[in-house]
Amino acid sequence: MEPLEQALALIKRGTQEILVEDALRKKLAQGRPLRVKAGFDPTAPDLHLGHTVLINKLRQFQDLGHEVLFLIGDFTGMIGDPTGKSATRKPLTPEQVQQNAVTYQDQVFRILDPEKTRVVFNSSWLEDLGAAGLIQLAAQHTVARMLERDDFSKRYKSGQPIAVHEFLYPLIQGYDSVALKADVELGGTDQKFNLLVGRQLQEAYGQDPQVVITLPILEGLDGVQKMSKSLGNYIGITDAPDEMFGKVMSVSDDLMWRYFELLSFRSMSEIDAWRAAVAEGANPRDIKFELGMELVSRFHSADAAKQARDAFIARFQKGALPDDIPEVVLQCAEAGHLPIANLLKDAGLVKSTSEAIRMVGQGAVRVDGERVEDAHLSCSAGSEHVFQVGKRRFARVRLE
Repeated sequence: MEPLEQALALIKRGTQEILVEDALRKKLAQGRPLRVKAGFDPTAPDLHLGHTVLINKLRQFQDLGHEVLFLIGDFTGMIGDPTGKSATRKPLTPEQVQQNAVTYQDQVFRILDPEKTRVVFNSSWLEDLGAAGLIQLAAQHTVARMLERDDFSKRYKSGQPIAVHEFLYPLIQGYDSVALKADVELGGTDQKFNLLVGRQLQEAYGQDPQVVITLPILEGLDGVQKMSKSLGNYIGITDAPDEMFGKVMSVSDDLMWRYFELLSFRSMSEIDAWRAAVAEGANPRDIKFELGMELVSRFHSADAAKQARDAFIARFQKGALPDDIPEVVLQCAEAGHLPIANLLKDAGLVKSTSEAIRMVGQGAVRVDGERVEDAHLSCSAGSEHVFQVGKRRFARVRLE
């Protein structure tokens, strides 16, 4: 695959929409570092994994050699983003904005490369815009166009108030792109209208319009509503390793794949191989362990991830684990996984595969403390688990 096509494939992974893809292709073909912008209003002091969907995409642009403009909306944060709101949003005080902005910077560099990131504050150009500049900016858009936005339209039709300053928000966000001469802007699907205003304003100011890339909203641990601290269905990037790992393990087997696509840096070919292995009978828990280990390693360390995994196994093990659990390394077949009956026999936990199947049927087999009910279960290469048969037979098995 050509380098340009490889770059496009990486950028397109997990995205909702690219407007316009041909324009992005042309910009990439220029061979210069692109200015990739994403704006964050510092309305909350802590980031969760839902926020990192977009930040991960910024990191991918950095890995491709482009410059990230991490925009902290200290000026717009004092207006209040009306996106998705059914009522006027209370603006933050300057003190709250500054406090939250510091926290954003501390956390974002757990993902982004500081050497390829410019942290910018939109107050640096918006405070100097002045009344005349603001009026000139407002002249670039119509009320009718503003009311095309879904949340404004619903509030207008239902008779709910819309303050005039709320119409200024998408204009000011769009003007940020003009001030920064952005080549690309990223945002959630709920920000599409605002991002497109940026394109329009750049054209009005004689600039090449930015490419807009929208990213999906990540579902929370419940698998239904978007990840949110207020809903309690979130994984915070500052969560302790044990807590983070445990939350990842609570994700459903189906939702796990969406988390892999949007949060993992593993290649899609590797993820597809895991999905195929699960379809053939491999234990999804093996794969979920990989996701938990990757995320804890990213925000803490590889050692913390291993300790969190071991603590998770011990916490859900019925009774305390023995101190002298034998460690066994087994080779998988060419298919990359090993049926549990063969695994238990090869690990010396049972005398035969027929005994293994019988013990599974009796509910006497556990993997990391969880009872195994399917005698046809398989375990994947690269995984490591504690297997238990009965009350006294244990082995920590690593598959290669």
